[in-house]
Amino acid sequence: MAQKPSIPKGTRDFSPIEVAKRNYIFSTIKSNFEKFGFQPIETPSFENSETLMGKYGEEGDRLIFKILNSGDYLAKTNESYLTNKDSLKLTAQISEKALRYDLTVPFARYVVQHQNEIEFPFKRYQIQPVWRADRPQKGRFREFYQCDADVVGSNSLWQEVELVQLYDSVFSELGLKGVTIKINNRKILSGIAEVIGASDKLIDFTVALDKLDKIGEDGVKKEMLEKGISEEAIAKVQPLFNFTGTISEKIEKLATLLSASQEGMKGVEELQFICDNVMEIGLQTANLDLDVTLARGLNYYTGAIFEVAAPAGVAMGSIGGGGRYDDLTGIFGLKNMSGVGISFGLDRIALVIEELKLFPETVTATSKAMFLNFGNEEAKYAMKAISKLRQHGVKVEMYPDAAKIGKQFQHADKRGIPFAILVGEEEMKNHEFAIKNLATGNQEKVSLDVLLEQLK
Repeated sequence: MAQKPSIPKGTRDFSPIEVAKRNYIFSTIKSNFEKFGFQPIETPSFENSETLMGKYGEEGDRLIFKILNSGDYLAKTNESYLTNKDSLKLTAQISEKALRYDLTVPFARYVVQHQNEIEFPFKRYQIQPVWRADRPQKGRFREFYQCDADVVGSNSLWQEVELVQLYDSVFSELGLKGVTIKINNRKILSGIAEVIGASDKLIDFTVALDKLDKIGEDGVKKEMLEKGISEEAIAKVQPLFNFTGTISEKIEKLATLLSASQEGMKGVEELQFICDNVMEIGLQTANLDLDVTLARGLNYYTGAIFEVAAPAGVAMGSIGGGGRYDDLTGIFGLKNMSGVGISFGLDRIALVIEELKLFPETVTATSKAMFLNFGNEEAKYAMKAISKLRQHGVKVEMYPDAAKIGKQFQHADKRGIPFAILVGEEEMKNHEFAIKNLATGNQEKVSLDVLLEQLK
C-alpha cells in the first residue's frame, strides 16, 4: 500500500501565493537593511554542538535539534555504554553537530572567527531559517525564519536611534501604520531591583514584570511573592503598575524613583538620549512608547531593549524585538565587544498584513498573461513575442499544449492570470496580438509595443 505523504509536526509547506507574500516582506526588510548600511552574511544551518550548547539556558539547551553522527556510531556507543557511563562522552560520540537555534550565537561565533577580516563597527543583517525542538502550537513552529540586524563594535546610542528609525521605515513601507515601538533599559530594571532591595532577585523580578500585560497586576504580585520578593519591596514599585503619561513625564517619574541608584540613573540618561533624538528627528508612521514593564526574556541584554506591537485592534504578540548587549562575543573569547540588534517576526508580520488586507494586488506568484496555443506555427510566433516581453521583465508564459481553447481559458482563470493573448492566422499576418482581459471579457488587437506597455 502506498505511504500517505506527511511532514513533521511544526513544519509547513508554502503555496506559490504564500511564498510570493513572504518574499514581498523579505524584500522590503532586506532593502531597508541595506538602505541603513547593513551588510548580509550567512552562516551554516548547523554548528558544532559546543558552539550552541550552554548559551540559551537549560530550557534552550533542551530545544536544540541535535544531528546524529553518520556511520556505525550507535553500535559502537552501545558497546562503550557497557564500560563507560559518562553521558557527555556518549553524547559526543552520537552527536557532534546541531541545527542552529537562533542567528545571534552563530553571529557571535562568526565575529570572533573572522575578527581580523571584519571592519568594526560591523553592521550585519541575516535572513535565514532556525530550528527549535519545541512543542508545536498555533503561531509556534519548529522551523521558522529570523530576520536580524546587528551592529557590533560601537557603544554609541545613535545606533539605537537608527534602529528605531529602521523599524519605522520597514513597517511604514509594508503599510503597517501605527505600530508601537516599545522601549526600556535593563539598567532601569536593575536600578528598580536595587532600590527595593531585591538585586539578588533581578531575573525573577524582571520575568514577572514582563508578564504584566498577560497576567495583570495581581498575577505579577503573586508571582513576585512566590519568588521571595517581599510585600514591602512590591509596595515600593507600585507606581510601575500604572505608569502613564508622555515619554518625558515617564522619564521624570523614573528619575525620581531611581535617584538613589547609580545604575538606574545611567539607564534614565540613555533612554532620555534615545527618545529625545528619535522624537526630534521624527518617525513616519510608528509610535514610540516607554514601557517600563518591558523586560525581554533573554538575559544577555544590558542596555536599551525594544519590542514592537502590531497596530491597535490586531490581537497579536510582538512582531519584532531586540536590544543592546555587552560582551556577547565574550563566550568565544573576544572581550568587550558591545553590540545592539533587532529582529523582525516574519510569520507574525505576515499574519497581521493578511488580517488587515494590506498585501498589494501586485504581490502574486502568477504570470501577468498567458499566450494560448493554437498549434506549432502560432506557438513559434507567440514564443518570439514572449521572449521580448520577458527581456523587459514581464512575467508571461504559453500554454504548452494545443488543447481545446475552453480548457486553456479555464487553466488561466484557475491560476489567477489576468490576461489571455490569442494569436491566429489573421494576427500573424497583421503582426498583431489579441489581448483579452479575463475579468471584464474585453478584447482588442494591438501591436507588440502596445502589448508591452499594457502588461508592464
